[in-house]
Amino acid sequence: MQLRYTYRVYPTAPQRKVLARTFGCVRTVYNDAVAARRKAFAEGAPFPSTAELDKQLITAAKRTRERAWLAEVSTVPLQQALRDCYTAYRNFFDSLKGKRDGARIGPPRFKRRSNRQSARYTRHGFRLRANGRLYLAKIGELRVAWSRELPAEPSSVTVVLTPTGKYFASFVVAVTGEIEGSGPPADVEGETGIDLGLKEFAVLRGGKVIENPRFFRKMERKLVKAQRELSRKQKGSANRAKARIRLARVHERVKDRRDDWLHKQVGSIIAENQGVFVEDLNVKGLSRGRAAKSVADAALGRFLVLLESRAARAGRSFVKVDRFFPSTQLCSACGALTGPKGLEGLAIRSWACGCGALHDRDANAELNIRREGKRLVAAGLADTLNACGGLVRPGETPARPGETGTLP
Repeated sequence: MQLRYTYRVYPTAPQRKVLARTFGCVRTVYNDAVAARRKAFAEGAPFPSTAELDKQLITAAKRTRERAWLAEVSTVPLQQALRDCYTAYRNFFDSLKGKRDGARIGPPRFKRRSNRQSARYTRHGFRLRANGRLYLAKIGELRVAWSRELPAEPSSVTVVLTPTGKYFASFVVAVTGEIEGSGPPADVEGETGIDLGLKEFAVLRGGKVIENPRFFRKMERKLVKAQRELSRKQKGSANRAKARIRLARVHERVKDRRDDWLHKQVGSIIAENQGVFVEDLNVKGLSRGRAAKSVADAALGRFLVLLESRAARAGRSFVKVDRFFPSTQLCSACGALTGPKGLEGLAIRSWACGCGALHDRDANAELNIRREGKRLVAAGLADTLNACGGLVRPGETPARPGETGTLP
């Protein structure tokens, strides 16, 4: 299993200049690769391979007057830019052919000079020094704020410049036979269903409610003010650049608060339960409805991704229940479909079944999701995650201790 560890770095003023040059060279090589592939497509010629583009756009380009400045930076991130372009086109074609899960994606586009900038270094381009600093080829040693130790030797590092001017180093680490977590859960046999929503973010076993923090809604007035100030500045002026950074800082504050909150909630759920059952929500479809802004603010898709990843690393069972399962309409007492239905039923928070049972809408849905998840596991119809983080499907043999688990 590969994990990513991100740390804040503090380059000096000369190093920031070299990093800016490196980001620009990476962006140029990537855009040249996209342009070369578009030209080949327009002419009906086969797409050039990554090796051909390496010789043409890096090795040969350094000898020309127009691209001589490519020699001022390390070759490693330039080669990685070509590999990124190849991966982007491969994902695009796999999406067209139906080989790639998820929504259809478009062809690669040119990278912009603004917003987020990055450059990736493989093992040939970086070193971790004994003094705790990160050495990058042709840049030097960067001071790193080590908030935690790396569990293993990293295979690559990506240096990122955010729109607010902060620098980060993101390490990719391969972890084998190691479970990240705090040991067994508080309740070894504890299992919970999770009913996600917008009024309350989630309802867990026993009626435990996680309130929706609504970070974007709380900062919306500041965002509107910052966006209005930006729109009034003259394009290309220094004041517009300052206003852009102020707006980016507000967006960054919303993102950081939401991510911190999501990680804490996921950690709490995994620490308390051995089995987690969730509904396979169509988040993209929900994002197109009337509550699109609220759905995006809640980050339900991000929550499910973090929950599945943490369950794999901690050795917990994680099962997704089919999105068409009527968890809200189903009476958990008698099994009749007497619950609220359709858009007009969204405002109904509690209801009574003909059998005499009184139900809270979300608590009833959580119980039904939990029961359905346990039924799928018992019948061997669900994909679960074993204690080593490996995916176990019906009819497959679980990975032995020490084997590398993979997460889709």
